[in-house]
Amino acid sequence: MAFRGWPAEALEFFDGLEADNSKTYWTAHKSVYDNDVRGPMNDLLSELAAEFGEGKIFRPNRDLRFSADKSPYKTAIGATLSAGGYIQLSSNGLASGKGMYVMATDQLERYRQAVDDDTSGRRLEALIETMKRDDIDVSGHDVLKTAPKGYPRDHPRLDLLRSKGLIAWKEWPVKAWLGKPVAKDRVIEFLRAAQPLDDWLDANVGPSRLANVR
Repeated sequence: MAFRGWPAEALEFFDGLEADNSKTYWTAHKSVYDNDVRGPMNDLLSELAAEFGEGKIFRPNRDLRFSADKSPYKTAIGATLSAGGYIQLSSNGLASGKGMYVMATDQLERYRQAVDDDTSGRRLEALIETMKRDDIDVSGHDVLKTAPKGYPRDHPRLDLLRSKGLIAWKEWPVKAWLGKPVAKDRVIEFLRAAQPLDDWLDANVGPSRLANVR
């Protein structure tokens, strides 16, 4: 089916799940999740595939093995795109991301070397400034309190050196357009605007070369 946006029932589903994160609630409202939450996400991913790669929706169940919070279900639906990108819907609205959320040890080493280098480091600073002008946030998921070992504390790109990952991120609060096909246009606009970050990371960091790391 063609992507038509998410109906109000999708947001109401997550409002209810936040209030009652239980199997009882999930079972009683599973048809709403399938039809009004997951269904539109599937339609959106299908329409994005030609430009951004195949999409994969994350399972709704939380991994409780190492968590003190035993709530069984995620209060957002998230999906990745094989060519790079992440899309999320929750009761707060729509969000999308692009970049490297977590870097393996060898990736982090190459990233820091590229940030330290004046040519590639300044290029990264410039593209981040461009994205900020488009109201796109660029930040690290995990950040050191000080400079990594071997780098000066007064480095001109210290904030970037301290990051263990780097992602572009944009959020859109709930508005009427979320229930219309134009929601796809917002995601596409973001993914295209954030592509230079992916290009920089591909050129300077690349995939991990460590065994058993994907």
